[in-house]
Amino acid sequence: MIIMPDVRTCPIDADFDPLSEDYLDDPYAYQNAVRERGPIFYSPRLDMYVLTRYDDIEAVFKNPSVFSATIQQQPVFDLAPETKKILVEKFTTTAVMSDCDPPMHSRIRALNMKGFSARRIAALEPKVREKTVELIDKIEPGPVDMVAALSYPLPAFVVSTLIGFPEEDADQIKEWCGNRIEFSWGAPSEAEQAKVANNMVNYWEYCQRFVEYRKKNPADDFTSYLLAAHRDDPESISEYEIANVTFGLSFAGHETTTSLAGSALRRLLTRRSLWEEICADPSLIGGAVEEMLRYDSAVIAWRRRTTREVTVAGVDIPEGATVLLLLGAANHDPSHFENPDDIDIRRADAKTHLAFGKGIHFCLGAALARVEGRVILEELTRRAPGMTLLPQKFTFPRNISFRGPKELWVEWPSR
Repeated sequence: MIIMPDVRTCPIDADFDPLSEDYLDDPYAYQNAVRERGPIFYSPRLDMYVLTRYDDIEAVFKNPSVFSATIQQQPVFDLAPETKKILVEKFTTTAVMSDCDPPMHSRIRALNMKGFSARRIAALEPKVREKTVELIDKIEPGPVDMVAALSYPLPAFVVSTLIGFPEEDADQIKEWCGNRIEFSWGAPSEAEQAKVANNMVNYWEYCQRFVEYRKKNPADDFTSYLLAAHRDDPESISEYEIANVTFGLSFAGHETTTSLAGSALRRLLTRRSLWEEICADPSLIGGAVEEMLRYDSAVIAWRRRTTREVTVAGVDIPEGATVLLLLGAANHDPSHFENPDDIDIRRADAKTHLAFGKGIHFCLGAALARVEGRVILEELTRRAPGMTLLPQKFTFPRNISFRGPKELWVEWPSR
C-alpha cells in the first residue's frame, strides 16, 4: 500500500511522468524544472522519492549501507500474473553486481575488476577498431541508420568477444535481449511481458550452457578467467554466479554503449561546428566523449531502496522506500557544472559526471565504454567527415532509466 509522505516536509508531484511522450523526447527540460523547484519530491505515480541535485545523488551512491542496490534490476511496475509464473518457474538467476550489496557484491566485484584490467581493455582496443572499420566499410553512400549500421552491432560484438560468446550466436542473442529495457524499466503490455520473459529464460539457459562449455574448452576470455578463479578457489565465485555475471554483463555492456554512441553522434552532428572541430583535431575526441556522457547520458535515472529511515535534503524517507536518482538533472546541475546546458567539448570537469555512478557500484565497464566511444568518433571523423544528419523525428525506448535514439539517420558521403 502506498503511504503518502507528509506534505509539510516533502513536496508531492502527482504530474511527474517519465514515460510521457514529452518527457521521453526531452527529459532534461523536465529534470531541470523539477530540480529548480527543489532537491526532492515524492511521485505517487511511481511511488518513489525523487532526488534532483548532484550533491544529494552523489551522497546516496557513496552510502550503500543505507541506500541498497537490490531494487535496481526489478521491474518498475508490477508484472502480469502469467509473466510472474514464467519467471518464478524458469528464471533462476539472482542478483548480479548492479543489484546486490556487500558482502556478496564485494567478493564478486573484486574478481570482475581483475577481469576488466587495463591489460585486457588494451588488448581489446585493436579488435574494437578492426570491427569498427569493418562495419564502416559496409556502409554505402546515401541515407543510413547509424544505429543499425554501427552503434548497435559494434558494442554487441565487443561484449560478446569479451565474454567469449561465439560470433555466430550474435543474432540469436540479439533477439533474446530485445526489449529488455522496456520490460524492466518501462510499462510493457502483458503480451510483450510474456514474450520478453520467455526470451530472458532462453538467454539465461544459454549462459548456463556456455559456462559448461567453457569449462571444457577454455579460451582467453572473461568467462574462462572467472572459471580459472573458481578452480583456484571455489569459494571465491561459484559456477552459478559465473553464469549470472555473463548474463548481466552482456546486457549492461551492450545497450548503454549503443546509446552513448547514438546520442554522441546526434549531438555533435546537430552542432556542426563541434563535429568540424573534432574532425580537424582528433585530440579533442576524448574530451568530447566525456562531455557527451555528461550532457546526454545513456542512463538518466537510477534507483536505490532505503534500508532504514533516513533524512535527505530535509525530508524523512522511511525504511523500504524506493529512491529515484535523476542523473540527468545532476549532470545538468548549475551548482556543479558551469553553463551545464551548453555542450563544451573542452570542459575541464566533464569527467566528474555521474553517468557511470559513484562509489562501490561505479560502472565496471566504464573504461571499455570510453574506448568504444573514442574509437567510433576517431574512425568516423577520419573516414566520413562529410557525413550529415538528416531531418528526422527521434524516438527513444519507453522507460525511466535508459536513453538513446532507436534510429539515427545520416547522409553518408560518396567515397
